[in-house]
Parts: sequence; C-alpha cells; structure tokens
Amino acid sequence: MIEPRSLSAMTTFAADHDDPTKATITDVATLIATGAGAGLSPVAPGTAGSIVATALLAFLLDMPVIWHWWGWFGLTALAVWSSKRAGAAWGVIDHPAIVIDEFAGLWLATLIPMSVLTFDLSSMTLLVGSLLLFRLFDIVKPWPVRALERGVPGAWGVVLDDVVAGAMAGGCMTVVLMAIAAS
Repeated sequence: MIEPRSLSAMTTFAADHDDPTKATITDVATLIATGAGAGLSPVAPGTAGSIVATALLAFLLDMPVIWHWWGWFGLTALAVWSSKRAGAAWGVIDHPAIVIDEFAGLWLATLIPMSVLTFDLSSMTLLVGSLLLFRLFDIVKPWPVRALERGVPGAWGVVLDDVVAGAMAGGCMTVVLMAIAAS
C-alpha cells in the first residue's frame, strides 16, 4: 500500500500536477476514485469517466426514482471518501484521475429530470443531453461551480463542484425536455 503524503506536500489542483498518468490503482479507494480505471485515460479523463457513468446509468434507468436517490447519496459519500484517499496517495487533492465525482454529478444531472417530470422520458435523449450539459458546466465552471472547487477544501471541494455542475445540468435538462414535450 502506498503511504499517503503529508498535507503540506500535496497540491490542490490538477493543473499543479505534471502527469495524470502517474496515478495507479493500488487499493479499493483508488479503484473507486478512478471510476474502475476510466480516470486513467491519458486524454480527457473527466470525459472518459462521464462516458462510463453514462453507460452504467443506461442499465439503471428503469429503477424506481427513490432507489436512484438513495444510490446517489451513497455514491456521493463514497466519492468523498475515495477522493480523499486517492488524493492523499497521489499527492494531489484534485488529481485528474479522480473521476468518481463525475459519476455523482452526471447521476444528479439525470436524476433531477427523472424526479421532476411526469411524462415518459426518452432514455437516449435524457442520457446524452445530461452528459453534454454536465460536461459543459463541469468544463466551463460557471459560478458557483468554480467557487466551490476553489473554496471548499479537500475531497468535499473535489466532489461538490461536480454535484453543483450536475444540479445545473439537471435543471437545464428538465427545461429542455419540457420544451421538447411541449412542441
């Protein structure tokens, strides 16, 4: 097992780290944090993690919405725990290989329209639209996403910015689906 580095030796942001491929899966926490390895992608690890999360959600969409909410809360707690452990192991709090936060954000982006809208949703439209909107908010980082990423310390900051990006994407996706249904 890799010994966690001291907090003073850790950097805060992904841009402070020179090579995201240096991350390795050494235990359950790093396996979870990388989204079962999706975060080890040498190109756009956040997008790779989001695509894997979308594929997993495609198999879960038929579950009752209440189960989705319970699962999302559990995943979010797991994301904070695994992000903290992986960040300590790799010496970067918000290492690019940590993509479990994308799973939580994307799940929320799909969960909001599923919870709010009463008409039948097209699975493909919901998933692809949620993925695109979530990635937009996660990459552009409008307020308050960037403020949370920079202002909330540690693993909570790693996860909360993606949760808020997911909430913003979910709100927008709800409006888009309502507009599609009304036309």
